[in-house]
Amino acid sequence: MKYLLVSVAAAAVTLTAGQASAADLGGNCCADLEERVAELEATTARKGNRKVSLTVYGQVNEAVMFWDDGGESNAYVVTNDNSRSRFGFKGDAKITEGWKAGYVLEIGVRGANSKRFNQSDEDAVRSLDVRHSRWFLASKELGTVSVGTTPTASEASTEVNLAHTKDVAKYSDVEDSALGLFLRTTSGQLSSGGTAEFDAKTGAIKRNSEVQWRRMIRHTGDQPGETERRQGVWYVSPEFGGFNVEAGWGTDDYWDIGLKYKGDAAGFKLAAAIAYGQNTNEEGNDNSFVECLSTDRVAAKGSGTGSLADCEHAGGSISVMHEATGLYFNLAGGYFKDNNVLFDSDIDGTNADDTSTFYAIEAGIEKKFFELGKTTLFGQYYDYDGGANGRLTVDADDPIHGSPLLGDANVFSSSLQMYGGGVVQEIASASMLLYLYYRHYETDLALVNDDVVFQSAPLESLDVVVGGGLIKF
Repeated sequence: MKYLLVSVAAAAVTLTAGQASAADLGGNCCADLEERVAELEATTARKGNRKVSLTVYGQVNEAVMFWDDGGESNAYVVTNDNSRSRFGFKGDAKITEGWKAGYVLEIGVRGANSKRFNQSDEDAVRSLDVRHSRWFLASKELGTVSVGTTPTASEASTEVNLAHTKDVAKYSDVEDSALGLFLRTTSGQLSSGGTAEFDAKTGAIKRNSEVQWRRMIRHTGDQPGETERRQGVWYVSPEFGGFNVEAGWGTDDYWDIGLKYKGDAAGFKLAAAIAYGQNTNEEGNDNSFVECLSTDRVAAKGSGTGSLADCEHAGGSISVMHEATGLYFNLAGGYFKDNNVLFDSDIDGTNADDTSTFYAIEAGIEKKFFELGKTTLFGQYYDYDGGANGRLTVDADDPIHGSPLLGDANVFSSSLQMYGGGVVQEIASASMLLYLYYRHYETDLALVNDDVVFQSAPLESLDVVVGGGLIKF
């Protein structure tokens, strides 16, 4: 009994001391916790309200780009504009059963732009740009309507791709890989546009020229059949058996309609898109996303200040991947027609073609050979056949002109071919892609002035090697 009483007393003393110590610890702990919570609140991004969700997302896509234009070779660090660096905010809120409202606000971030730099300006177009700024209303039964800076039905209709190359080396949109470089003749002379400007900020002489490789692909650099995001309204229908109908309208006056599909069958994944659009801008606006000619180019049509712009485009693409083997194939094509281009005074009566076309293919294998993630091995080919382009002028004293005695000239026709290939390695645990690819470009250019058609000076080809990484957050 004596030993029992001693044991009970010892246990009571220990318990009491433990409770006191725990009380002291709890007090210190809570004070520290409150301090940490206050610090966290002061340094954390907050939503404006609790009704609408907020997701922050983005990516960084930077690369080293080596190029050789036949007379000069160099390597620059660039933002890969195949899928440029960006950050964005998106969210939504339930309205009633089956209905919700939401928003997307996304900003592109360009360092040295991979499709705008040139031989005399390696830092071309460092900028932020608005990729998306739209609100939407969505219904499970009726579909989704977006208003603002938004895609429309033709956006990415020629770029469908189930492989990882879609974010680093688009097979159907080749301007993003170094086509801001100026053309060079086989005699070693670089296109200069006939003039040069002194940049007071950098102290460098910059060439004032539009005669870049990307200008061989229409006047915008985009493939025929493709359009860009614009201020407009975009409708996407509910899914029916993997299909979605889309339609869009853009300010003064652009419209398009398209059909997209995504599904799988018999061990294959399949995605496809097709779209058609028209532009009848009353102002004949010639900004980057309005593909038609400006008013001064079509005044000869005699339409005064009425509906001057008149162009149309259509394009589509398909991507098929065998799930078991990882073998895949992509095919894309499109056309663009400017119904006013033949009214240009320098082109009228020359039998020029007012339509440009392209097709592109990619084939490869995407499979998990290593624990890191899937590896993509691929090859690509692109072929563009361009019609007349009264919007691009080649000065008579530009080295690429070919016949300076004929004076300044417009483009009668152009062509561009690309072949290449490479590898993409996924690092799945870090949401990252590492890539390395090669491209070879060739072009041909015919000019016209006062109904006289002639070839440009012989032009060098262009070789490009791109190695970089993309990480998403």
